[in-house]
Amino acid sequence: MKKVFTTGQVAKICKVAPRTVSKWFDSGRLRGYRIPGSQDRRIPREHLLRFLKEHGMPLGDLEAEVYNKILVVGADAPLQAVLRDHLREGDDFRIETAASGFEAGIRAESFHPDCIIIDMALGRIEAGQIAQNLRKSPDHQATILLALTSDEPGEETFALGFNDGFKKPFDGALLAERIRRLISQKKSEEP
Repeated sequence: MKKVFTTGQVAKICKVAPRTVSKWFDSGRLRGYRIPGSQDRRIPREHLLRFLKEHGMPLGDLEAEVYNKILVVGADAPLQAVLRDHLREGDDFRIETAASGFEAGIRAESFHPDCIIIDMALGRIEAGQIAQNLRKSPDHQATILLALTSDEPGEETFALGFNDGFKKPFDGALLAERIRRLISQKKSEEP
């Protein structure tokens, strides 16, 4: 994870000419510092991310570091509304949904979520198959899997490959906080 970028590296991320990045820097719109005794500019990661977000620019490869991506599988509209209410994009969350196991597999491959929430109302067998199929994929072995259950989550939930479970109905703020903590822990353990 790079901490400081050159103007050339920022230009590649933003898909602009290095001269454009220099102009942003010189005008004070993009903050950073100059190397002593040189005209070379350096832009710290946090300033670059803030600049990109403020100007609505695509984050490219930096997106995975900025947004916590969540895939919600099998949840009904009211449940999706509760989750969207507590995990807002303004709070650095991106949420996508899938109605079935097949759709969940396709979305997981293209969206690369940090966390997948599976509503067990889909049926224990289908929800379990989704979890087990995701765990078989090298790309999703570290993905956080959360089960939403109608009863207390027990050993069966964890045996299927889930990291955690929440009993419905649940407190949306409590679930959101748990998801934040799990994703933060996951990202801090990544190489």
